Amino acid sequence: MTKLRDDAIYIGQSVGDGAAPQYLPLKWGNRHGLIAGATGTGKTVTLQVLAEGFSDAGVPVFMADVKGDLTGLCMPSGGEDFLTKRAEQIGFTADFKPRACPVTFWDLFGEQGHPVRTTISEMGPLLLARILELNDTQEGVLNIAFRVADEQGLLLLDLKDLRAFLNAMNEQRAEISATYGNVTPQSIATIQRALLNLETQGGEQFFGEPALNLRDFMRTDSDGFGIINILAADRLMLSPRLYATFLLWMLSELFEELPEAGDSDRPKMVFFFDEAHLLFNDAPKSLLEKVEQVVRLIRSKGVGVFFVTQSPDDIPETVLGQLGNRVQHALRAFTPRQQQAIKQASQTYRENPAFNVAEVITDLGVGEALVSTLEDKGQPSIVQRTLIRPPSAKLGPASDTARKTVLSGSAMGKKYDQAVDSESAYEILMQRAQKKTAPVETEKPAAKTGTGGWGAETPARRAAPRRQGVAEAAVMSVVRSVSSSLGRQITREIMRGIMGSFKR
Repeated sequence: MTKLRDDAIYIGQSVGDGAAPQYLPLKWGNRHGLIAGATGTGKTVTLQVLAEGFSDAGVPVFMADVKGDLTGLCMPSGGEDFLTKRAEQIGFTADFKPRACPVTFWDLFGEQGHPVRTTISEMGPLLLARILELNDTQEGVLNIAFRVADEQGLLLLDLKDLRAFLNAMNEQRAEISATYGNVTPQSIATIQRALLNLETQGGEQFFGEPALNLRDFMRTDSDGFGIINILAADRLMLSPRLYATFLLWMLSELFEELPEAGDSDRPKMVFFFDEAHLLFNDAPKSLLEKVEQVVRLIRSKGVGVFFVTQSPDDIPETVLGQLGNRVQHALRAFTPRQQQAIKQASQTYRENPAFNVAEVITDLGVGEALVSTLEDKGQPSIVQRTLIRPPSAKLGPASDTARKTVLSGSAMGKKYDQAVDSESAYEILMQRAQKKTAPVETEKPAAKTGTGGWGAETPARRAAPRRQGVAEAAVMSVVRSVSSSLGRQITREIMRGIMGSFKR
């Protein structure tokens, strides 16, 4: 095989007459992509090949690891027989060199990687309202909560902060409604229930400090290779609302933070979402709308998104139409629905006169796929039946020793592993509540603040103790002294009278 291109990722070798290397040009990496195929057909290998290719080009990668079999990227390939055989088959032997990739492990629950957190304030009311599936009225109340908290200087960092602040709003809703609009107990109760649902799925770990700086996903190592960030998602996928929360926040933050990239020779970052059908099956409507919007617009920021799933029809059409780079592994035609899915999938490719796409999709072997990527001015290439090259890193899960070594050597541990509970809305509101319920004689005068605030001490609620002047103190001292002497004299005279009556 000829020397590999430096401006593209080598995917594999096409078969048949005119066989040639198949590439994904780096300049089109931000035009998103799809890796589809039935279970056991080789999707994970293709995902790993593309992730390695982007990393080699200095592009950071993020991937959600649903099954736990992507962690092997931190170890070199074992050079198994089926891998070396494939390398020989496609003329890749000279370039097939087992090696590990630079990896950072993350986990929203902090068990299999560094914790991923953000704050309620950074999430913002609009995005949080979509995640909680609030209606317009409830979203309006949530907006008021953020506005008033900001005016009162109260930080909303975690779920307990927001819950405590909503309770305070409920107590003062008449005053707030007069200023900002109607705030009803029913709306507050609905938001509280939605927060409880989010918390039961693990939201308590996700919201807090230190908050993740997404720039820490966009790193390269000392040799210029892009860091592959692997999020443990096996447990996370059991909590679809929390997963939706994380996905919406991450993509939205990137879209807001990154400047317009224009035309570039490679992406700034690439995301891979494995088992995407699980995400879309359980996702709320707000997530689907947001993903569609982000996929359509975020490519202008130099970010690529690749979805990995079993069938193209697992992806909503509005999203599927944005995916320009496609690798289609074998599909099965056991049911009418599967047959219809194959027919639809075959119609999305630029036809190759050498074969019938619909027939080939069911005939592909393991590690074989139909490949069509963007080329030249961004038009899809003619679909090619391709043997996927073997990856350089280990297939399957990493050993416990390797995982621990990566985690212990990661610079992200010192920054994120230890949670921080700063003084915020919850603590301040609890202090105010304690002052209200404390006995009057033990209370201390409240410090003056510029803004006042709910629960702050005011003259109407407690009169300040009056201090005596010097003259007044002197007079009172004389009175007490005279009163004391006069009292003793009167007592002696009474006692004398009583004793005299006994003697008579």
